[in-house]
Amino acid sequence: MDYRGKTAFITGGANGAGFGQARYFGGLGCRIFIADIRGDALAQALEALRGEGIEAEGAQLDLMDREAYARVADTVEETYGGPPELLFNTAGVFAHGPTEASTYEDFDWVFGVNLGGVVNGMVTMVPRMIKAGRPGHIVTTSSLGGFRGGDGAALYSAAKAAVISLMEGYRGALEKYDIGVSVLCPANINSNIALSSDTRPAHLKRSGYVVNEDSKQALKDIYQHGMDPMELAENVRKGIDANALYIIPYPEAKEGIAAHFAEIVEAFPPLESDPEGAKKRTEALIEWAGKRRDIFTAKSKDAPV
Repeated sequence: MDYRGKTAFITGGANGAGFGQARYFGGLGCRIFIADIRGDALAQALEALRGEGIEAEGAQLDLMDREAYARVADTVEETYGGPPELLFNTAGVFAHGPTEASTYEDFDWVFGVNLGGVVNGMVTMVPRMIKAGRPGHIVTTSSLGGFRGGDGAALYSAAKAAVISLMEGYRGALEKYDIGVSVLCPANINSNIALSSDTRPAHLKRSGYVVNEDSKQALKDIYQHGMDPMELAENVRKGIDANALYIIPYPEAKEGIAAHFAEIVEAFPPLESDPEGAKKRTEALIEWAGKRRDIFTAKSKDAPV
């Protein structure tokens, strides 16, 4: 892709991975529009980007507010003459604590941002990108945690797992529009995600987890050793250029993920354990798909595209 003159819309663009993407792709010639819930950080990020000679605008945005998201999308089009060619669903929050202590509010916040924010980005931006008729690419940040859950970060991992599956679905759906889809699955990033609880809405404050200065510092101690956001952004660019579905630039995690999926594969019984049943189910599915596919692909009169 020739990035010069392309518009890149980046959520969580005022810090961490999002700011790294803004700096990196702005340096390649993209026109940058960042959205972030933190107004002060947004202003500082825009000043820094412009100081590097990058064309950059931004807006304060709560990703869970769909009406506000639509207004920001309108602003992007008014500012740059159309929707973005590059959509980066990067913003995320993290909550750590015992799974059994999770409250409804913990679920609503973690899922609301990490999954709901992605949903709102896709439903808001994708129809606009399709209507514009230009080649584009979408990169959504999930996590290596999305490949396997575990106590302590169960909610986060569950939301990120849904993001991976969602992007796999969009990948096939958007190919015919010349819009690529990648899912970025990082491990540790040198970012301020340890402080994401500071952005938690007041009505979702009730939590089953310990959140204080000590717990924040404990997370910061881990994240400070993570990958530099600019290095991560360079790997994202390589993924876009290769039209890769998965972008996972963490070689140290490969063995563990391989072992996890090997355990899943081992859970399948051998084909010879039920050959007739397997044959019957497979043939029925193929027949159904051939006869019924058009029913589900016909556009509704209310569909946005």
